[in-house]
Amino acid sequence: MARTTVELTTTPSFEGRRVVRYLGIVHGEAIVGANIFRDLLASVRDVVGGRSGAYENVLGDARGSALDEMAAAAAKLGANAVVGIDLDYETLGTGGSMLMVTATGTAVVVE
Repeated sequence: MARTTVELTTTPSFEGRRVVRYLGIVHGEAIVGANIFRDLLASVRDVVGGRSGAYENVLGDARGSALDEMAAAAAKLGANAVVGIDLDYETLGTGGSMLMVTATGTAVVVE
């Protein structure tokens, strides 16, 4: 899902642009599971002080999916921007085996 027509920001406005209409709250979610092999490799990397590239990639993909879903919801309302975006991360499932990323913001029309 491309979000080329909807601008996104965590701030309450876009500098130099005026919000002319508020269309409501929009959100997007992504839930991803981690497989056992990746979990094992990540725990070994964490023990030796390295970064877990596998988890970083999964987290980045989940964040992008949640933002894309939120932008698509805003576009359906006729928005060209989303302001005040908040990203939340939560573990789910048995032993925290899944990760949920939620993006929430306010769909607006800016000049």
